[in-house]
Amino acid sequence: MPPPDFLLSVVMPIYNERKTLLAIVAAVRAVPIRKELVLVDDGSKDGSRELLDEIAAQFPDVRVVKHERNQGKGAALKTGFQHARGDFVVIQDADLEYDPNDYPLLLQPLLSGEADVVYGSRFLIDPLEPDRRRDHFHHYLGNRVLTFFSNLFTGLNLTDMETCYKCMRRSVLDGIVIKSCRFTVEPELTAKLAKSKARIFEVPIHYRGRSYGEGKKIGWRDGVAALWAIVRYRFAD
Repeated sequence: MPPPDFLLSVVMPIYNERKTLLAIVAAVRAVPIRKELVLVDDGSKDGSRELLDEIAAQFPDVRVVKHERNQGKGAALKTGFQHARGDFVVIQDADLEYDPNDYPLLLQPLLSGEADVVYGSRFLIDPLEPDRRRDHFHHYLGNRVLTFFSNLFTGLNLTDMETCYKCMRRSVLDGIVIKSCRFTVEPELTAKLAKSKARIFEVPIHYRGRSYGEGKKIGWRDGVAALWAIVRYRFAD
């Protein structure tokens, strides 16, 4: 069981998210859980880097790490994991699609000793939120196809492999080496967690999908790469 004064590390990869940075950092810091924010700028060119310096100077619970050039979400997460010091680690995107108020839901199975990893699913139905904004159909369909094939190769029974919200015991994460640089980090991490025999739970989360016009970055090419990654990490490291 974790200590009562556990520390949660929130690892946030950032690439050209200046418009939402202040809002998402404020939302994370407002959650009443002892935590640190590890913000990894992945070579932003929109002023995010300068704004991150201002945020870090203002808040002692925020640390900023910078990549000199854009390398991708996987590379940013690998850097963030290396700098995380908490008992638990959660991944947080820098846009406003995911709600940090869901952290207690993600942590509950970990704190109770039931799970080693908790995925926040966008597709498990929350009866208290039937009309939430979801992804467009093609994104929804792509996620379902990728999750199906991931389950087929890992033996898991997830509803949302591609979710940003993955919350893990630090001890589980320490045994995993991330090799993906881009969005293929999601199937890679899932495959390696499955191989580690970690107990993986899912909980429903709040979600507000954004459009490409609002800054969504993942595309169909990332989906094709993810399919290859599902096969690759089933049979090789």
